[in-house]
Amino acid sequence: MSAKRILIVEDEKPIRDLIAFGLRRAGYEVLEAEDCRAARARLVDQRPDLMLVDWMLPDMSGLELTRALKRDKESEDIPVIMLTARAEEQDKVGGLEGGADDYVTKPFSPRELLARIQAVLRRASPGGGEDVVEIEDLRLDDASHRVSTGEREIPLGPTEYRLLHFFMTHPERVFSRGQLLDRIWGGNTYVEERTVDVHIRRLRKALEPFGREHLVQTVRGSGYRLSTREP
Repeated sequence: MSAKRILIVEDEKPIRDLIAFGLRRAGYEVLEAEDCRAARARLVDQRPDLMLVDWMLPDMSGLELTRALKRDKESEDIPVIMLTARAEEQDKVGGLEGGADDYVTKPFSPRELLARIQAVLRRASPGGGEDVVEIEDLRLDDASHRVSTGEREIPLGPTEYRLLHFFMTHPERVFSRGQLLDRIWGGNTYVEERTVDVHIRRLRKALEPFGREHLVQTVRGSGYRLSTREP
């Protein structure tokens, strides 16, 4: 199996070199870019399996880059981990709502960063069963990794796909944030429970244009479920 390719978008060369060194030692193929323009050029030539994006970049912010990537069909499914010195909760939520799959606050240890990368890559590569799950006219084909309603395909990010797959294979059951973290994030202790709320909102937003957001329900004080019944 070929090594996973990671693109580091970081303008400070010493930090970029340090991250690249650790990733190569862990067996990853590494691409580097010093700003958003260079990152977009890299994407054309060599598509990465994951991107590490610094929040503060010279030509545009890493958050703006992430939003642009998630709006583009060619790059919307590439997982993004934001790297930033911003430690406030509102900044973390802003990064996640902007499309990032995870958020790592500087300074971070190489072990923490590798754990985050491994967890995000696991979420982006769901198991390849050939099961097709249908609820109402919402159809999830795990073999092709496609979600559709009628003839229309619903674009989802990797974490939202895994959430929907889990909900559709466990309908009508309520799961707490902690349970969802264990099932979807693989028990990664670095991920905060608030992250679940962000991805639930992103899943509903993706389903909304197709009139299916009502299926993902909040059960006050308990968690979330997927149900065809009225809340």
